[in-house]
Amino acid sequence: MPDAQPKWIRLACQQQGDRIREAREHANLSQEKLAEKAELGRSTIQRIEAGAGIKYVHLLVIARALDVPLAELVQ
Repeated sequence: MPDAQPKWIRLACQQQGDRIREAREHANLSQEKLAEKAELGRSTIQRIEAGAGIKYVHLLVIARALDVPLAELVQ
């Protein structure tokens, strides 16, 4: 069964997950610590960093928890 999303969307989700992981690592936070700061589950952070896509509200709380501009995570 083919993927439901076009390849360019999957690629964009992976790139966004990579940017979030890089920002988290730059802040010296584990996935667990970022999840606590963002009030999300660690498994949610793990899925986002793996490129599974992200809800806008999660993006907002992650940007705030990392103290980075939202635009930095969605370039």
